[in-house]
Amino acid sequence: MIWPGMGDPAKRKKTLKFLGITAVIAISVGLASTAVQSYLNTDNPLYACTNDRQITHRITATLEMEVDGERVEIPPGIGRESPACDRTMYSTGGGTIHADWSEEYPFEIGHFLWMWEFPLREMEQSKSAIYVDGTESPHFISHPLQDGLHYKAVFTTKAFDSSEDRDFLPPDS
Repeated sequence: MIWPGMGDPAKRKKTLKFLGITAVIAISVGLASTAVQSYLNTDNPLYACTNDRQITHRITATLEMEVDGERVEIPPGIGRESPACDRTMYSTGGGTIHADWSEEYPFEIGHFLWMWEFPLREMEQSKSAIYVDGTESPHFISHPLQDGLHYKAVFTTKAFDSSEDRDFLPPDS
């Protein structure tokens, strides 16, 4: 099969030149976009590292999680991917989460889940809830992270079959 524009040697040269210029433009746009986004996100607490910053605003809270009725342990070290970059939100074990930044920032519980790469898209949001000190939050994962509060996240996966947890037999007499 002869590809369009490749049969005639003169057309082939023009086609290859066009494809080469297009590839150079696409790669240039991609690199420029990455550079601009990196520059714009240097002061965004959700992307920045805190290693070289003066930290003045700290939040410490506890988070307890359940997925499909089973407790999920929050591992220590979330947000501490490498010695060169500590993220603004991190966990230290026992369900304790921290948020550090150089100024006050409206951190949300969902920001921590995002940094943890928690699979929120696999959860049934209508059957899931966030509790703050025992009271269900109307903001779900957008609830502000506040110092000293206890959060409980209860999630149900889309694949969870609640009928498996029920016994449909009559009670023993």
